[in-house]
Amino acid sequence: MLENKLRIGVVGTPGGWSSEKLADAVEAQTGSRLLIDITKIETCLSSGKVHFNGIDLTLLDGIIVKKINPIYSPVDLERLELLRYLQAQGVRFFSKPENIQRLISRLACTVTLRNAGIPMPKTIITEDEQLAREAVQKLGSVVLKPLFSTKARGMMIVNSSDSDVQEKICAFKQANTMMYIQQMVDIPGRDLGVVFLGGKYLATYARQGSNDSWNTTINSGGHYIAHEPSAEILQLAEKTQAPFSLDFTCVDVVETVDGPMVFEVSAFGGYRGLLDSHRIDAAKLYTDYVLKKLQA
Repeated sequence: MLENKLRIGVVGTPGGWSSEKLADAVEAQTGSRLLIDITKIETCLSSGKVHFNGIDLTLLDGIIVKKINPIYSPVDLERLELLRYLQAQGVRFFSKPENIQRLISRLACTVTLRNAGIPMPKTIITEDEQLAREAVQKLGSVVLKPLFSTKARGMMIVNSSDSDVQEKICAFKQANTMMYIQQMVDIPGRDLGVVFLGGKYLATYARQGSNDSWNTTINSGGHYIAHEPSAEILQLAEKTQAPFSLDFTCVDVVETVDGPMVFEVSAFGGYRGLLDSHRIDAAKLYTDYVLKKLQA
C-alpha cells in the first residue's frame, strides 16, 4: 500500500521520454499521475484558479517542471509567468518558475554566468550586421546561436575566411534580431554534463561526438558515456549552477587548451545522459527529493 498521498503534478511534454518517465516515477510513489501540458491550462486571474483538463491545479501540493516546450521560444517566458502565478496561489514548484526564466534565453543565461565570473568562450552580442561582420573577423571561427534554441538547432558556423560571410550573417539576421556570436573553441570531441540535485553534485556524463558533426549533441550522432571530472571542473560546475538556485540542473562544460569553460546551464536536461552513462534513474531520485521537501 502506498503511504504517500501527496498530490504532485509534472509540467512536461506528453509523449516525451523524460516527461513520461518523471510522471511514472511520481505515480509509483503517490498512486496518482498528472502530466500537465502547459499549452492546455486555463488561468483565471480574477478567481485565482488554474485548471488543466478540469483539474484545479491550485489544490496540488507540488509541481515538478520537466519541460515547457520541446524547442525553446520567447513564448516560454510567458508560460513561466502563468506558473509563477500558480506558485503565488500556494503551490510549491521544483524548480521555481522565476529561477527557470533566466535559462530560457541564451543571453539571460550568459549574462548571469559572466556576471558571476564564469569562464566562457569569447562572445559578442549585436543587432548590427556590420558589427557582426567585424566580430567574425576579430574572433576567426564563430558559431552564430539563436537566443532561443536547444540541441544546436538553428546554429550556424561562420569562418572569417569564408567568401560569403556577409550573406551568412544576413541570413542569420533574418531569423534573429539580436545576434549572439561565440568563438569556436577546440574541444576533445566531447563536452560534459555535470548534474546537480538540490545544489549537490550527483554525477557527470560526457557527450561523445561523432566525426560527422561539429557539435556533440545526440541529435547530431553523439552518445553518452560515463565520466569522472577533475576537481577543477567540479568546482567550476558547482560555482556555475549556484546563482540559479535550481532543484535539478545540468551544467555543460567543455575542456579547452585554456582550461574548462561553460557553454550553458540547463533546467531540464540530464535524465537520458545519467541513465545511459551511469544507469542512474534521475526521475526516481528527483521524485524522492521532492517528496522529502514537501514532507519537511
